Amino acid sequence: MTAHGAGNGEHEQSGPGRARLLVVVAVAAEAEAVLRGLPGGAVALPLPGGTLHRSGGAPVDVLAAGVGPAAAAAAASAALAARPYTLVVSAGIAGGFAPHAPVGATVVADAIVAADLGAETPEGFADVTELGFGTVRHTPPPALVGLVGRALADRGAVTGPVLTVSTVTGSARRAAALAARHPGAAAEAMEGFGVAEAAARYGVPALELRTVSNPVGPRDRAAWRIGEALAALERAFAALPVHELAARQAPETAVRHQPIEEAGRG
Repeated sequence: MTAHGAGNGEHEQSGPGRARLLVVVAVAAEAEAVLRGLPGGAVALPLPGGTLHRSGGAPVDVLAAGVGPAAAAAAASAALAARPYTLVVSAGIAGGFAPHAPVGATVVADAIVAADLGAETPEGFADVTELGFGTVRHTPPPALVGLVGRALADRGAVTGPVLTVSTVTGSARRAAALAARHPGAAAEAMEGFGVAEAAARYGVPALELRTVSNPVGPRDRAAWRIGEALAALERAFAALPVHELAARQAPETAVRHQPIEEAGRG
């Protein structure tokens, strides 16, 4: 699937003047699912701390960043420092909150929320916004959320907040607490807020797209449907209007971007 080095066609499509999307996933299996949904194979390019996979037939770069918001933020920042992108998408599989996002659903985030970033107080959990230390919420552009939702409507797409957690929920009690604190929450995952934080620092909009492999709640490995969720992720990217999403005007930033091929050189 992935080749090292690019021919003339790939070089033309991925030149520095071409608008591109950056898709950030956690693990290689998710990256492979995304790339299977895109045409033209991919070329592997070096990136400090990892490898970027550049689609040969779509304006998309895919990065497996590692698990959790810190790894996602660090890897996304490295990619954004290397070249400009018009949009960053956090993608992968996730737990879904029933009944809004059952197993097999595709979720398009209308809010990306750090659900466990804060402090326990005598009155209960207080997030960092309530504590006066920053933000716990990024709001993707509604027009882009609508565009993606319409493109995926026939694949069971639902829209709602996606929660970023550092510890995956494993009990009914915690699932109920999260649902009460975040009404309408559709899914929980571990990277979206980190990706959105990195994108915000470069002035780039962010989206989050998840396919549901299991219900949020008691940890039951027998109920996981990871293969089915990865297949749904592949189908979602096959249906996305990636050229239309990439056609947004590239953001102006104060960061000097190196060509990605040179980013790992001192």
